[in-house]
Amino acid sequence: MQEENPKQATLDQRYLRMARIWAENSYCRRRKVGALVVKEKMIISDGYNGTPSGFENVCEDDNNVTKPYVLHAEANAITKLARSSNNSDGATLYVTSSPCIECSKLIIQAGIKRVVYDEQYRLDDGIQLLRRAGIEVVHMPIEGSHMPIDGSHMPIEGSHMPIEGSHMPIEGSHMPIDEDKDKQKQG
Repeated sequence: MQEENPKQATLDQRYLRMARIWAENSYCRRRKVGALVVKEKMIISDGYNGTPSGFENVCEDDNNVTKPYVLHAEANAITKLARSSNNSDGATLYVTSSPCIECSKLIIQAGIKRVVYDEQYRLDDGIQLLRRAGIEVVHMPIEGSHMPIDGSHMPIEGSHMPIEGSHMPIEGSHMPIDEDKDKQKQG
């Protein structure tokens, strides 16, 4: 579907890049994943993989195995909505890695109608479940965005890194993205 609407494809790429930057907040060493929930061109929630609130920010044990209580980015973004006045009915989820089956169940129940992801995870049962539920699923690899599995990466030049504890992935990103903004700068 993104081929039919170039404006939507451009927005999808922008939101995925924001999700990639938001993933940098994760304390997980093995894999850093970021997610944004977008409704009517506004970011209404965000999440990254990590431990529950109040827990130590250590995702792996001494053997580098992910602890069983680590939350996925999608789960963090969706559960954050439960504590807000927003709802995700009809929203799009942008996530840096394809959702697992457990997160896919949450996505379905949250009323999210579209999922756009960057990297394909080794299992695709979550993607299959989303499609079975009638949710539009778009695989959109973002060139040059893949972080190594150990989480080491270089920051994107010129990016605005969030202030620790803030809930805004990029300065001003809770405002709608204006597709014509780039045209105004050029013309």
